[in-house]
Amino acid sequence: MAHFFSFTLIIFVSFLPLSLSRSLSSPPHNSQILDVAKSIQNTLHVLSPKFQSFQQEAIKQPLFNSSSSSSAFSVSIYPRSSLAKTQHKNYTSLTLSRLARDSVRVSSLTTMLQLEEIQIPVTSGISEGSGEYFARVGLGQPVKEFYMAIDTGSDITWLQCEPCSECYQQTDPIFNPSYSSTYTRLSCDSPECSALHLSECSSTGTCLYQVSYGDGSFTVGEFASETVSLGNSGGSSFSNVAIGCGHDNEGLFIGSAGLVALGGSSLSLPSQIKATSFSYCLVDRDSDSSSTLDFNSAGPSDSIIAPLLQNSKRSTFFYVGLEGISVAGETLSVPANIFQVDDNGNGGIIVDSGTAVTRFERSVYNALRDTFVKYAQDLPADGDFMLFDTCYDLSGMKTASVPTVAFHFSGGKTLSLHPKNTLVPVDSAGKFCLAFAPEDGKFSIIGNIQQQGTRVSYDLDNNLVGFSPDKC
Repeated sequence: MAHFFSFTLIIFVSFLPLSLSRSLSSPPHNSQILDVAKSIQNTLHVLSPKFQSFQQEAIKQPLFNSSSSSSAFSVSIYPRSSLAKTQHKNYTSLTLSRLARDSVRVSSLTTMLQLEEIQIPVTSGISEGSGEYFARVGLGQPVKEFYMAIDTGSDITWLQCEPCSECYQQTDPIFNPSYSSTYTRLSCDSPECSALHLSECSSTGTCLYQVSYGDGSFTVGEFASETVSLGNSGGSSFSNVAIGCGHDNEGLFIGSAGLVALGGSSLSLPSQIKATSFSYCLVDRDSDSSSTLDFNSAGPSDSIIAPLLQNSKRSTFFYVGLEGISVAGETLSVPANIFQVDDNGNGGIIVDSGTAVTRFERSVYNALRDTFVKYAQDLPADGDFMLFDTCYDLSGMKTASVPTVAFHFSGGKTLSLHPKNTLVPVDSAGKFCLAFAPEDGKFSIIGNIQQQGTRVSYDLDNNLVGFSPDKC
């Protein structure tokens, strides 16, 4: 298929050294215990043939879950490693690949979030690769199921479609719209086509879309309406959902059929199905467990609630009211307005499922790192690793005491991160790094490493976001 138009669419311590035979029964004040041995074991497990075999069998099972409530429903989600069979020789290679994908995505977000004009390209979330987490989604009538990447930084849901002028390899058979009785091409004057920031008409008057990514990957095809099913037999089906049906798709998307857009605009899936809320819990990417993506379900009663802030010029993204950060109980000394959105729509902090590593404006990151290092003097430093500039040698330790990093939200609520959300292994030999990075732009991102193990609930009706640790 020829490239009929061109635009960018981004649908997006103190440590105490311990021997192997010794561990702390309780952490000192303002620190928590990191299970070093288990983390290292997971780095070996995720690359093992046994893990790959188990996961390939697991993803063949039905992933939809019914709810006792007629209006609430959930979809099982798995980490990327469950679907994309790894070819990495060691965990260092896998980590480098993950961080490279993450850097490309953040570059794409930077392009989007720093634009000054109101008329802007919609920006995507999966940049290079196919995203880090997948859901099983039903499309068409009769229903065909597909593994699709989920992304809170995206507005346009799309998948590969026959006939393909160019299609990358995916796990499921490619969707053939001619086999679905509910597939309808959208006209150029349809409200859905008009809702695109940029669109193009075919010679027959049907709406065309293009999604381009920072690494040069893209998808091009028809903008259409289709039935989307989220639930097992007799579950929830939604008709006339606008999706992209891609006939020319190129890039390193690795296994997924496309993308499920969970962003804040009118074209995102939650908006189109009129969901009052949705939530997800992202499991450890190195584990063989799964969790769920839930719609219209109340969040856990003990959720740490924060306001979702509106940015009229960046409707895709979910901004959160963050007022400060502390390390080991010490509040970082940063300007009070550092996390606020300015009059031009710049700045602020977004919650993003597609970005892995949390990014802070450079002065905030430097303050966080320096305070962390101050409380980590008992742990041997171990240089840097790619975008991580603060690493430690935890080899020979079974557990370690990690200073607590905490986010302080508007309204006086505090989310204390688990140590595995703070220090992450980058190899299988015991090198762990502080899992944050600086960003030279004016915005910040709470990434999925810091979200892992926490159910994140978006109350769309009341503009609230909830964080519930250990509620996967």
